[in-house]
Amino acid sequence: MKKQLGIVLLIAVLGILAGCSSNSKKEDDSSKTATSNTDATHGAEMGGSGMATEMHSGQADALSKRVIYFEFDSSDVTSEAREIISAHAQNLSQNANLSVVLEGHADERGTREYNVALGERRAKAVQELLVLQGVQPSQIQVISFGEERPAAVGHDESAWRLNRRVEILYSGS
Repeated sequence: MKKQLGIVLLIAVLGILAGCSSNSKKEDDSSKTATSNTDATHGAEMGGSGMATEMHSGQADALSKRVIYFEFDSSDVTSEAREIISAHAQNLSQNANLSVVLEGHADERGTREYNVALGERRAKAVQELLVLQGVQPSQIQVISFGEERPAAVGHDESAWRLNRRVEILYSGS
């Protein structure tokens, strides 16, 4: 209960800080806009103490992104996603008190069992890259929801694209 209250407070503080930001840039495609919206909702638990105090704006930008998207039926991490993962790896390596839950997700195509396995492969691909960059395995928990928690409701590519993802959720110990 105490941990949940802390998370709620961190979300509120980050929401206020995000509203005060003057460095916002417009995203021109719908998947990037949806990424920003999902990131703000699901990744705000990190808070001020979780951010490395001195980082360049590119790293801070990458660190603010908490959703990694995948192609259809794939667990291959894109080069853009690798940059995001690298920023999180550096942050986690420098802050041993932080941990993450990597939530793997899939779109609705395929059986439930297949999609749970695919979500797990995706989350483990992100986990592997984090560990290769110095994050302690004990800081990472992997879980897969398959198709059960869609980010977008719909039965077309625009919805499926947003549902093929791994969400990086922070918590402090």
